[in-house]
Amino acid sequence: MNLNNIYIVLARPEESRNIGAACRAMANNSISNLRIVGKKSDFDEERVRILAIHAVDIWEKCQFFNSITEAVSDCSIAFGTTRRKGKKRKDKYYFPEDLSLKANTTTDNGAKVAIVFGNERTGLTDEELNECTNAVSIPSSDNFPSLNLSHAVQIISYHLFRQTPTVSNKNKSNDKLDYPSTELCFKNNSGVTPITLERLKKGVFTITENLKKIGFFKITGRDEQERFWTDILSRANLSEGEIKYLEKIFTKASGLSSK
Repeated sequence: MNLNNIYIVLARPEESRNIGAACRAMANNSISNLRIVGKKSDFDEERVRILAIHAVDIWEKCQFFNSITEAVSDCSIAFGTTRRKGKKRKDKYYFPEDLSLKANTTTDNGAKVAIVFGNERTGLTDEELNECTNAVSIPSSDNFPSLNLSHAVQIISYHLFRQTPTVSNKNKSNDKLDYPSTELCFKNNSGVTPITLERLKKGVFTITENLKKIGFFKITGRDEQERFWTDILSRANLSEGEIKYLEKIFTKASGLSSK
């Protein structure tokens, strides 16, 4: 796991102290890249620093964005954290340990991975979750399922940290601490850097534009198709050559259908 390629994204956080606590949780697990959807001026810096303590450097170099889409555009995959399911939400949910295995492969290939956390009160809205490519859910009690923001950051960060070589090697002698062999499901030794979500968005536009040309859908249906292709192709960790090949297939099919 290359933790330098992990990006924690806080979407519209309300409580400055939670940001500081999230910084500390990240530092506990050697993760240092923090991005926030919102304005720096919206937060009380003193409250952030009180909770961050010795992790205040993470806050000092934090980047701010206007939307989740902007915050994750240079990443190859973006996991949105949520405990809710619904018709307009993701079909596939990862557990934290599965997320860490997927992130391990992706970051080792040189790509960036974002984990997005929603507002303390509302979590990620349907629209915000759809700005992410995948969903991750932290199991918790049905009697009290809601997690504090910094606690959620700590849990996810811990699972990512456990994938680093030093930690993994320390635990090999203790079977109770090892992860199951589901690692094989995510193994990818291609060594090719996956495309960013910004590049994937262009590819998905090409695919759906050509589907539109052949009459696959008229007015409605395109948004659903774009979400489908984004979700499934982001999980594939496509290279630049592979997305270009897909674009050519759909462009050629569209051209042939018009003859």
